[in-house]
Amino acid sequence: MTPTESAAPAEALIRLRDVHKIYHRDKIEIPVLTGLSMDVKGGEFLALMGPSGSGKSTLLNLIAGIDTPSRGDVWVAGASLGALKPGKLAAWRARNVGFIFQLYNLIPVLTAYQNVELPLLLTRLNGAERKKRVHLALELVGLQDRDHHFPHQLSGGQEQRVAIARAIVGDPTLLVADEPTGDLDAKNAEEILTLLQRLNREMGKTIVMVTHDPHAAERAHATLHLEKGVLIEQQGAVR
Repeated sequence: MTPTESAAPAEALIRLRDVHKIYHRDKIEIPVLTGLSMDVKGGEFLALMGPSGSGKSTLLNLIAGIDTPSRGDVWVAGASLGALKPGKLAAWRARNVGFIFQLYNLIPVLTAYQNVELPLLLTRLNGAERKKRVHLALELVGLQDRDHHFPHQLSGGQEQRVAIARAIVGDPTLLVADEPTGDLDAKNAEEILTLLQRLNREMGKTIVMVTHDPHAAERAHATLHLEKGVLIEQQGAVR
């Protein structure tokens, strides 16, 4: 066991203790998160809510290993993220985290298949193994018959499904979703939320989702409300 490996409780996939995040603009300190502590068990579906500027996206970035805390401890999937050097943090992120964004972030000149395959090109999987995983991921999101379509040939909902397939193709421990339905109409938003619920219930994926939509948050097991970087309310299993 290395110093960055599992000292957090086995039941807590995500553990934050007295986490502070401060940004600096010239000589001015801008506190974004202030003394936040919480545990999230593996297999949970957590919604993060709060007004703009409340710290939701910052918290998501800390959990995903995109950013590091100014003070405090962030443990995710057995690693202390603040203790990892940039190269090891990037490797940890590639193994453990799948990202879902509001604007899909698909590469327009690549087909759905090629977009989903992208994360696997950084692994040691051979072509046959990559093909098997990509087809499985596209099948899970209901787009196995759209693998040769380019993003401009797909609807917004289908593009988001491709993005979700790309997020799950490497079988990550954790899915982080930043306003995944924010750019979709009501029908497609419902379908994406139902898909996320399926991934949580049937595949056991832990999901942390930032949303402004109370209806979307209702799909989660628990909702955490932030106000000016402080946890002001929580509903459900997060403690």
